[in-house]
Amino acid sequence: MFNNYFHEIKRLINEVEKQEARTIQKAAETTAEKVAAGGLLYVFGCGHSHMMAEELFYRAGGLVPVYPILEENLMLHKGPVHSSQLERQSGYAHSFIEELPVNEKDVLLVVSTSGRNGVPVDAALLGKQKGCTVIGLTSKTYASSQPSRHETGKHLHDTADLILDNHIPKGDALLQAETEPELRFAPGSSLINIAILQGMMAEVVHLLEQKQIELPIFKSANIEGSDEHNRKMVDKYKNQIPLLKS
Repeated sequence: MFNNYFHEIKRLINEVEKQEARTIQKAAETTAEKVAAGGLLYVFGCGHSHMMAEELFYRAGGLVPVYPILEENLMLHKGPVHSSQLERQSGYAHSFIEELPVNEKDVLLVVSTSGRNGVPVDAALLGKQKGCTVIGLTSKTYASSQPSRHETGKHLHDTADLILDNHIPKGDALLQAETEPELRFAPGSSLINIAILQGMMAEVVHLLEQKQIELPIFKSANIEGSDEHNRKMVDKYKNQIPLLKS
């Protein structure tokens, strides 16, 4: 059965590579432009989507100017049922997005595969109000199959400036149970989202190189001699990214 899962993941990656190449390139160009001018890439998601913020933050081989928005009440460790209810609410995002210093110099990446819940839609709308460029990572197929839970009736793909489509099917699960055909399993959004975002970030680094800018990249802390390099990176960005101070 694992072969079937691998097949579906490879199919989706190939589909994304073919159909989303221009959008990924545009997202990378926008991010590189903002980073080169001293801005940050803010990353937000609810539930499992919050892992994309952690994936890009403080990552060996990853960009330093990444600000993860980790709202604990919307993550799973404080109770998945409660967080799932909160993410549906219109207005809840105001409690933490409005406090962020995000502005026109920055990019806000909002991740929500279904794109239907109130919090990610509000996050995108508030980001635009603050003047930043908003990138949405979502599935238009999934979103179009379900009504919005936001008070405006909008989905994430209706609100962001730029949409990265992960092409995940309705319900996320990629395989079908043989004994109970109505049950589907083996979600694919996390792997596909990581592939999209790390591919985008690779292009960002390439574009920064072309600008002949000193690359703000973390080295692996498990390689001898990397600590001094990483300390300099932390010192450079710790005032913009409070988590780096701790």
